[in-house]
Amino acid sequence: MVYAIGDTHSGREGKMSKALSLKLKDEVFEEAETILRKTRRPRNAYYNEAINLYNKLWKRKLLKKILADESALVAENSLEVLQAFEQIEDQLDE
Repeated sequence: MVYAIGDTHSGREGKMSKALSLKLKDEVFEEAETILRKTRRPRNAYYNEAINLYNKLWKRKLLKKILADESALVAENSLEVLQAFEQIEDQLDE
């Protein structure tokens, strides 16, 4: 992918936008163009939404990995705590 980034001023709320130029595979571009023609959506809005959804997907994937790593770190301690509670419960039953 080839890209160039620059700032552009959007009139809404004084927010800055980034101008982005990228190189897409022909089939990806054609599929997007077909969808844009059928939905009559602005190209900019379509790509913004697509990238936003992709970012959310990757945030979830990264969070899943972090949670799995942290869960593995406490798994052994959790088993020890469970065994301690079971011993206390057994003593109460006696």
